Amino acid sequence: MKPNAARRIWGWYFFDWASQPYNTLLLTFIFAPYVKELVGDGTAAQAAWGYGVGAAGLIIALLAPVLGAIADRAGGRLRFIWLFSLLYVVGACGLWYAQPGDFNLTLTLLFFGVGLVGMEFATIFTNAMLPNLGTRAEIGRISGNGWALGYVGGVLALVLMLTLIQESPETGQTLIGRDPILGLDPETREGTRAVGPFTALWYIVFMVPFFLWVREPRNPDRLTMRQAVQSALPELKTTLRHLPDNRSLFAYLGSSMFYRDALNGMYVFGGIYAAGTLGWTPVDVGIFGIIAAVTGAVFAWIGGHADEYFGPKPVIAVTIVVLTLVALAVIFVSRDSVLGMAVEPDSALPDVTFYVLGALIGAAGGALQSASRTMMVRQAIPGRETEGFGLYALAGKASSFLAPLSIGLATDISGSQQLGITPLIVLFIIGLYLLRWVKADGEQADQWAGHSSRPSS
Repeated sequence: MKPNAARRIWGWYFFDWASQPYNTLLLTFIFAPYVKELVGDGTAAQAAWGYGVGAAGLIIALLAPVLGAIADRAGGRLRFIWLFSLLYVVGACGLWYAQPGDFNLTLTLLFFGVGLVGMEFATIFTNAMLPNLGTRAEIGRISGNGWALGYVGGVLALVLMLTLIQESPETGQTLIGRDPILGLDPETREGTRAVGPFTALWYIVFMVPFFLWVREPRNPDRLTMRQAVQSALPELKTTLRHLPDNRSLFAYLGSSMFYRDALNGMYVFGGIYAAGTLGWTPVDVGIFGIIAAVTGAVFAWIGGHADEYFGPKPVIAVTIVVLTLVALAVIFVSRDSVLGMAVEPDSALPDVTFYVLGALIGAAGGALQSASRTMMVRQAIPGRETEGFGLYALAGKASSFLAPLSIGLATDISGSQQLGITPLIVLFIIGLYLLRWVKADGEQADQWAGHSSRPSS
């Protein structure tokens, strides 16, 4: 591999490393449980979090394919990444204002949503660069390595938060028994609130290699921004109208729509669920997050090599089955019983069991996300990868409200966090069923590309 090519791949890896803390620290293991703590009622917090994340997902669903189509025609994916990186940083920094005694849930969810939209859109344009990083056979390994490094970055960020910054609400000290650094005040929970600015700073620092080393290939057919905007919507309508003609892509978008939504539901509600059902503190949830992130890193790497050898479809199928069984098991873990077996109130078995289930979620989730990214490359039309990943985001976000909103509704109706998780099982099963129509290498691209008069770039 040429030095410049290797450097470009490593620069691309750094996006996963830089952006992962938004998922690890904010969406799952640190900030979400803190919101539950401020709201006070685990059921109410889970419902509100579901509505907030669902609203952000709806915005992403509506805009992702349009922006992807524009970027493919106008070129300049990097400028879009700059723009959405700004939203990421602003949204993350705004979470500092979620302070006890003056907590504004609406404003907090607004800042969180802005950052989440920025992170998701930046991911679309970065993923669209994957086909240019290696051969068809190599991209599975490259994708797996990127996910693995992302998880490692998430683990390191989480360890730094738990050991140096986040205070325990009971002791006011970090996980290693010391005061939070920089004079952060435990009384006003500055250590926990600092997770937002910390996530933003992490992103700023580690995106430097990405912007220095990643370059886009020249596109002689690129349009001006005005021409791209004018042509994007009509051509996108044509693409959507003829989407069922590409049966494999159509089935894959449907399949991934459901199983990715279920997986995101696990990530989003894992911390809140454990906090409300098992009474875990944010520090407990943080340890759980480290375990899940470590297994995610290891199995994203293993899954990437399995993807290179077997292809992405078998990896996706196996991991969906594992996650379905885990979702079923989670429902039967509480302080009173574990998988149908009664336990004493002070038993450690529920905690140990949930740690094991978290490790399985991390392992299967890491491999699944890596293989899913590779599968999308195989299904996309050459030269229109950003539009393809825009459709991929549409598929993921068009139903992204299903898991959070269905969990929110199921939790409200049943009054139980355990029963509120049941919609995830249904979503996984639907995703696995639709996968049967997905071809490992997609349909012939030129047959479907004939519906557009625009030449491939």
